[in-house]
Amino acid sequence: MTNQSLSRRKFLSVVASGAAAAGCATRLNTAQIVPGVLSPNEKLNIAAVGVGGMGGANLKACAAENIVALCDVDDAYAANTFAAYPRARRYKDFRKMFDAEANNIDAVIIATPDHTHAVIAMTAMRLGKHVYCQKPLAHSLHEVRRLTETARECKVQTQMGNQGHSSDEIRRVKEWVADGAIGPVREVHAWSDRPVGGDPWSTFPIMKRPADTPAVPESLDWDLWLGPSPHRPYHPIYHPMQWRGWYAFGTGALGDMGCHILDPAFWALDLRHPTSVEATTTHWEKEVSDETYPRACIVRYEFPARGKMPPVRLTWYDGRLKPPFPRDFDPRQRFDSNGALLVGDKGTILHGSHGAGNPLLLPKKLRQSYKQPAETIPRVKDEAHEHDWIRACKDGKPASSSFEYGGALTEMVLLGVLAMRLPDRRLLWDGVAMRFTNDEEANAFINPPYRVGWTLE
Repeated sequence: MTNQSLSRRKFLSVVASGAAAAGCATRLNTAQIVPGVLSPNEKLNIAAVGVGGMGGANLKACAAENIVALCDVDDAYAANTFAAYPRARRYKDFRKMFDAEANNIDAVIIATPDHTHAVIAMTAMRLGKHVYCQKPLAHSLHEVRRLTETARECKVQTQMGNQGHSSDEIRRVKEWVADGAIGPVREVHAWSDRPVGGDPWSTFPIMKRPADTPAVPESLDWDLWLGPSPHRPYHPIYHPMQWRGWYAFGTGALGDMGCHILDPAFWALDLRHPTSVEATTTHWEKEVSDETYPRACIVRYEFPARGKMPPVRLTWYDGRLKPPFPRDFDPRQRFDSNGALLVGDKGTILHGSHGAGNPLLLPKKLRQSYKQPAETIPRVKDEAHEHDWIRACKDGKPASSSFEYGGALTEMVLLGVLAMRLPDRRLLWDGVAMRFTNDEEANAFINPPYRVGWTLE
């Protein structure tokens, strides 16, 4: 870096240190000084927490910036990513990384298991760092609401990792709905083959807690991996691949895929807080149902009217369960393993997974006669989700799935996740107050306690 760049970054770090006492530090982004006009010395300084899995892919998309620090609790699992960025400083504890690098970092990527998203993102935003956090945004409803509020308070640029929200296809679906292509939408059906999809990353355990206690690998700091979750002995069934299936760490198939598959309907139909949610699951054995998500479930949401839009009933299916075929569906056609139907009075939109993949108007005669509307929603250049976040960090205009939007989407998803814990009952939801009006047992899951020594605030 030039002396001028160093002095500007140093100056901003001093300002940030003073502002931190008020709750949010000033952003340490030198690019903000000359918006939209960047020299090589004004690249973002990016750190990442959780780099052994999806974090490695997020970093690769950001490799044109300065990757200055990497943090992972498992040296062996993160080894390939560490090797790819030999100049980046390495850490196991994200708190130590922030202590050491507070004046060097502009932005942070978070790709840890769900149960540690919130504590890391909150720390980063309180220090004035821009944040890219994998979906779902957090592990509990309370965490999501607090992250959304804090991003707003600290005025940092954020992005949730539901990458399909930067696609052209999701914009096309929203434009179709706004144009009245299928008429008023009253039903949505969405599905995923997970948790029994077959791929290693999509097959979750459906089992009781293991009784054996294998030795912790030398490369892994198990206490740090647990973070705010109550202590339990290490077992390879949790880390690195299958944590998503355990209540304590993940959010199951709906938490994993709902932020992708439900995104088009949530956006296009201006959904927000449902009035009720209920679930039916395949669980039957208490030792299993107390620990892991079901092999399959159906979750039903009801949303009120929004302006001129009628009430919507949204149904989620997973574990290879699927909805009935639409009336005008070609009987030779088959549903993909992940997808959704937006059912309107005049027709239906069928789309695939991430960001309304391959959207299709049904029936065929509607598709053939429909005149495509003008593009009214700005497109994301190259449909690159991480690049859209980097752009937001530099010009100050929010990214496509900022926490303002991604948080609202995640709250809706996590309501269904919570309903799985208490199946076969209808839960009435007050979204503004963030509580169930008819079930105190359900309210206990909104903000589950942290392990001693961990806090979100």
